[in-house]
Amino acid sequence: MEAYALDWLNLLVRWLHLIAGIAWIGASFYFVMLDNSLSPPARGDDAKRGVFGELWAVHGGGFYVSQKFLTGPWGEPLSTNLHWSKWEAYTTWLSGMVLLALIYWLGASAYLIDNNVMPLSIGAAIGISIAFLAGGLLAYEALCRALEGRENLLALCIFAFVLACTWALFHLFSARAAYVHVGAMLGTIMVANVFFHIIPGQKEMVADIRAGREPDPRPGIIGKQRSVHNTYFTLPVLFTMISNHYPMTYSHPHGWLILCVIMLAGVLIRQFFVLRHRGNVKWTLPAVGIALLAATAVAIAPKGTDPSGGKVAFATVQGVMKERCLACHSAQPTQPGFAQPPKGIVLETAEQIAANAPKVAETVGNRYMPIGNLTQMTDGERALIATWYAQGAVTR
Repeated sequence: MEAYALDWLNLLVRWLHLIAGIAWIGASFYFVMLDNSLSPPARGDDAKRGVFGELWAVHGGGFYVSQKFLTGPWGEPLSTNLHWSKWEAYTTWLSGMVLLALIYWLGASAYLIDNNVMPLSIGAAIGISIAFLAGGLLAYEALCRALEGRENLLALCIFAFVLACTWALFHLFSARAAYVHVGAMLGTIMVANVFFHIIPGQKEMVADIRAGREPDPRPGIIGKQRSVHNTYFTLPVLFTMISNHYPMTYSHPHGWLILCVIMLAGVLIRQFFVLRHRGNVKWTLPAVGIALLAATAVAIAPKGTDPSGGKVAFATVQGVMKERCLACHSAQPTQPGFAQPPKGIVLETAEQIAANAPKVAETVGNRYMPIGNLTQMTDGERALIATWYAQGAVTR
């Protein structure tokens, strides 16, 4: 019953995380588009009021006009009815941290630790997990302060830092957990940018305007910088959120490098849309991004198994599955923490094994299963299942 309750808690928190994430990313993408699509005000009176730019849009059966004031309206008070875009970010991060705790901390032995990568105690693994999130944020802040005003060099250093973290995490945790922790680290940096820089800078500007003071430009400059960083982090973070569905990426021996290439492709594609909003269309950016993804897909494509040689008896395969798989993939799992078989896949009968043979061969071959190799499946047993599948997955 405890595992069942945790499954429901996982479901509800994940649903909240998804909803809040859509709201945060949607607002972020919209304001980047808005900021890069502004035209000079058409009416001279608007320019005299301090309007920097405007955008006319049609949506939902009506017409909208958005106007941007750099330092508030001139000659009139700033509205007290200001909308702040912040709780979407905070809710996304908080729900994400709860998910991280539910899956990777409470389930550390199954999802976080891989003894074939590094044998860690549960306490040590959770401590390293927390340290990476906090340390990643501190290192990012240090880079931003040390390289203030040198944006291209800063971008290069941030990418190198993320690459180093990806490599390190891949050599500490299970591959699946490593990917998620890269995303969690970037997500932590993103929400910290909102909490410590973007919102405080906006509040300081509002206070200056209402007090009749000339706003200090520095908080706005830093807030803009961090907002730009968040824009480019978004697609890499989104990929890590869905990556656990695609073990062919993280289960590869060079999974850390694959993640870095995929993240780079996401940055290039995002840059295309940022520039496109400004009217600068550079098709080379998505073309390079797609080429990187295509090259990665080709490079990690599974190698075929030679079906020749001794015939693998189904009874032998079934024996391996009984010993290595049924603790989780049975109608009533015996593995602690599993109330239901993962993804509803049951491997108790010959018919069930035959129906799931392609997925079994794939996930066992790329080492995704057993999760964290909890049941210590050997390379010989993996090869045996691969050969059986290549020979036609006969169950008679």
